[in-house]
Amino acid sequence: MTQIALVTGITGQDGAYLARSLLNDGYKVYGAARRASTRNLWRLDDLGIADKVEIVYLDLLEFTNLLDLVRRLRPAEIYNLAAQSFVGVSFEQPLYTSEANALGVLRLLEVIRAVDPKIRFYQASTSEMFGMVHETPQRESTPFHPRSPYGVAKTFAHYATQNYRESWNMHAVSGILFNHESPLRGLEFVTRKISATLAQVAAGHDTVLGLGNIDVTRDWGFAGDYVEAMRMMVAANTARDYVVATGQTHTVREFVKATAQALGLDLAWEGDGATERAVNRKTGKPAVVIDAKFHRPAEVFSLQGDPARIRADLGWKPRVDFAGLVEMMAKADFDRVKAGRAIY
Repeated sequence: MTQIALVTGITGQDGAYLARSLLNDGYKVYGAARRASTRNLWRLDDLGIADKVEIVYLDLLEFTNLLDLVRRLRPAEIYNLAAQSFVGVSFEQPLYTSEANALGVLRLLEVIRAVDPKIRFYQASTSEMFGMVHETPQRESTPFHPRSPYGVAKTFAHYATQNYRESWNMHAVSGILFNHESPLRGLEFVTRKISATLAQVAAGHDTVLGLGNIDVTRDWGFAGDYVEAMRMMVAANTARDYVVATGQTHTVREFVKATAQALGLDLAWEGDGATERAVNRKTGKPAVVIDAKFHRPAEVFSLQGDPARIRADLGWKPRVDFAGLVEMMAKADFDRVKAGRAIY
């Protein structure tokens, strides 16, 4: 009998890679997305699976909509990847972020409890819950101290998932995923902004990369590796929450320099602080500038995960390292620019 999986947030980076993984294992995949006036399946198109996923429409703010859909599909597994996923936007839209990222998850958990508590559930938690970190590296036992409405809402959802597991004996798990990137990342995220903009610079376009604090550190991995961790958690005999990370950190500055190197860009750094910039030696024009508008009201300066538990329990480990990730993203965006394709 074919297994059915419901993936919310199917149009995002993680949703696309997860859908491909599930399809490769013979699942019937339903991809849930909010109804919109324009088609937004470019990631599924990019992976060649848009015609293999059945798109269904739902909104995490509508309980009846959720209930009807889960009753109709009766999935064996539900992966909740839907969210207002931009940390910066959450400062501007804290109420909507909380409705979608916190109460939306609670609605979905309650639907599962009502329809069939045996449905296995995955919640996309985040390293942003650690915020002002209390220890480094961060592990499953590290206290949360979120520094944004996004992090606060995700912390609520994380604890709600844990509570339903303990209260109703549901196989409900949260993956505390540290930053995971790919050529399918949205341009709103700094890594993809770097790779896409510098690819245009390398191709001779007259454009400049504006960044905020480039000395914050992050634990970056490849999204394709991280969706495999999600699936391992859902399939495990014991429901547990796990940190999913590489355990290695790099600064935004390092990401910029590695991207430039992968693209053959020769950058000369000059100035410091708010006046720092990187000049393209070939043209003499600025390629990177520091812009105060990209600073967050409350910054998270360093995040580094400890994946020891998931490595020991489930045998998961990342296959793509930092250099490989940067090269993959830089090459994909350069190829897009040279081919005249749209940069999403």
